[in-house]
Amino acid sequence: MSTTLFLILCLNGLQYGMLLFLIAAGLTLVFGVMGFINLAHGVQYMVGAYLAVFYVGLTGSFVVAVFLSLGSALVIGLLLEYFIFRHLYTRSHLDQVLATFGIIIFLNELAKVLFGPTTLTIAPPEFLSGSIQLTEQLRYPVYRVATILAGLLVAGGLFATVSYTRIGMLIRAGATTPQMVSALGVNIQQLFMIVFGVGAMLAGFAGVIAAPIFGIEPGMGDNILIIAFVVIIIGGIGSIGGAFVAALLVGLIDTLGRSLATSLLTAVFSPSIANQIGPAIASMLIYILMAAILIFRPKGLLPAKGVA
Repeated sequence: MSTTLFLILCLNGLQYGMLLFLIAAGLTLVFGVMGFINLAHGVQYMVGAYLAVFYVGLTGSFVVAVFLSLGSALVIGLLLEYFIFRHLYTRSHLDQVLATFGIIIFLNELAKVLFGPTTLTIAPPEFLSGSIQLTEQLRYPVYRVATILAGLLVAGGLFATVSYTRIGMLIRAGATTPQMVSALGVNIQQLFMIVFGVGAMLAGFAGVIAAPIFGIEPGMGDNILIIAFVVIIIGGIGSIGGAFVAALLVGLIDTLGRSLATSLLTAVFSPSIANQIGPAIASMLIYILMAAILIFRPKGLLPAKGVA
């Protein structure tokens, strides 16, 4: 593998890791603070992508579409929490799984009705088109660099909010001792709404910035939800720092593993067979890592403070 190809794969892995973090951050807070299994979190990533398509078509501006999509994703998350999720907090995990799975089916079908079953694409904004020279032999798309920087900025802002603000203190306390937080007179219902709304907005933002890179289609959030659950298990439930580290690990392992596994397999199999087996083995590496973490650090790499 050449140095240029290795750098490209690392950058692609970093970009994928940032998208995973944006989705996993909200999911780990919802699961950590509330113990609520929200399978519909992944579909909010899809909703963000379709909102971007809608608002770009409506306004003709990608930048304006980003802000409108974020606001809409937040409102949709709050509405789901108010009308559906809050009625499931005291129910069993099976009820939560069945209800949120129903939301997945409903929103996927709604996307087909509103936008059709075909794959949609949108172009990145004009000022982020083209590529930049990173090394003498490497040019990398400007938009992909921008998505990495956007993910890092959001990660930094989220970490600062959770670590150094009062609402962040309540979220951290809720992730470790929710009964104590409630006993101290904190409005748990309001805290849950904030967590759900922020989580939905982060997932929607991931969908918005991913829209110009990946195809937009119904069900696009289903597979990434599984990977997001892997991320929060590796990082530690309720831990923003853990989600960040785990998302980068998973992104790099998945991206580098696909190329390395395929290259190694070409020494044994034909190129066509190696190209089929390599990505499957790379996907297995993520779950092998998760299994190892569960054996040696059951609470994750960086569990939330107060979790032993």
